[in-house]
Order: sequence, then C-alpha cells, then structure tokens
Amino acid sequence: MLPRRFPQMDANPRNGGERDNASRGIVHDLLPLNEIDPSTQKFPCCLVWTPLPVVSWLAPFVGHVGICREDGTIVDFSGDNMIHVGQLFYGTVAKYYQVDRQQCCFARNFGGHTCRQGYVHAVFGTAISWDDAVQLSRRTFEYRNFSVFSCNGHSFAANCLNRLSFRGSMRWNMINVGALIMFRGKWVNRWSILRSFLPFIGMLCFGYLMIGWMFPIGLLSFVLATFGWYVMICYCCKIEDDD
Repeated sequence: MLPRRFPQMDANPRNGGERDNASRGIVHDLLPLNEIDPSTQKFPCCLVWTPLPVVSWLAPFVGHVGICREDGTIVDFSGDNMIHVGQLFYGTVAKYYQVDRQQCCFARNFGGHTCRQGYVHAVFGTAISWDDAVQLSRRTFEYRNFSVFSCNGHSFAANCLNRLSFRGSMRWNMINVGALIMFRGKWVNRWSILRSFLPFIGMLCFGYLMIGWMFPIGLLSFVLATFGWYVMICYCCKIEDDD
C-alpha cells in the first residue's frame, strides 16, 4: 500500500556528476536532530498520530495526524483555515514515525533533483529543507476547509511528503500516510496503546451485551464503509493532491 521507492535516475548521463555533487551537498547540510522526547511532545522530523474522540472509538484506524519540524515542534491542520502549532489539537501523541531525511529530495533548482519525479516535483512545489516543506504546506492549508473524511491532518502530512518526494514518490495521500504510521510507527508507551484501542473494545463488548451480534456486524460495516470512502477519495477524487 505504501508508495514504491523509485531508483534514482538521470535522463542525461553527463549530468550524473553534477547531481551527485548536489546530492552530497544536501546530505552534508542535514544537521543532526535532537532526541525524540514524548514528555515535552518533541518529535523531530516525525509524523505523529493520536486517536480522535468518538470517531476512533468506532474505527480505531482513524485518527489525527500532524508533522513535526526539525526542532520537534508539532504542526497540524486542525480546523477550517487553521494550523495548530506546538501540540496535536486532539490530544497528546500516541504514535510516531521518524522520516529519514536522506530519502527526501531537497532541490534548490531544477537540476538539483535527486528523485525520478524531477519535472512533476518542480511543478508541484519543491522544498529546499524539511522545515521549508512544512512551511509551504502550512501556507497552502491555511486556506482550506477541514473535513475528517476528505481534507484533514493526513492530507496535510501527505502534502509535505509530496513536496519532499519522500522515497522517490509523489503519490502520498491519506491512505498510505495512515498505513505508514500504523505499520511502521512506534507507540509512545503502553498507555498510548490502551487509549487508542480500549474505547473501541469497550464499545464493541457493550454493544454485543446490549444488542447481540447485530452490533458487531453493524460496527464492522461502518468500519469497511469508512475505509472504502477514504479509498475513493484518495484514488478516485485525489482532492488532497491539488495544490
């Protein structure tokens, strides 16, 4: 489900040396990051996730996503024309995934692309640093309306990753950003696991005791319908790819 990482290619072999030099220069400019510190909610260059009230109780894979600057400060798209800075708007971080900046394309000019998506990447809007990508996406989403089911924190994070051409891909969306965090991310602690899944399990048990098997079946139908909606939005409408 995650986008494939394309091999680095150059249509003109004569430019290989120049691009190698540009790539080495970009890697050299990557300053060391501070340690991840959940106690202060600092997650340098990370995607961060937290469960949503009520919605995550019914569909635990649904949550709210933010992206962090190089200093660890969380930035998230949390409401209509609203960017929240400092912590996730809907709660403390439960899970995080630290992005490897060396798998990103920081293109200072068209000839400096290290990804296969050179032209498309340039048209979409490249970033010369991690924080630059976050800032460019922030400016874009300050003029968008928030929707849990179509334009949300996942969309904001995907927009940033597309600007960085992370793993050589510009097809990041709500589905594969969520999958990246769910399957590759790390839990902050055991309590984070409990608060993410305990409400869903409790509601499932309560519904079964009160109604019977009809409740789990109905809940499963809701989960599948929700997932199907996200798939349709991401791969049919692709609204979050519009810049």
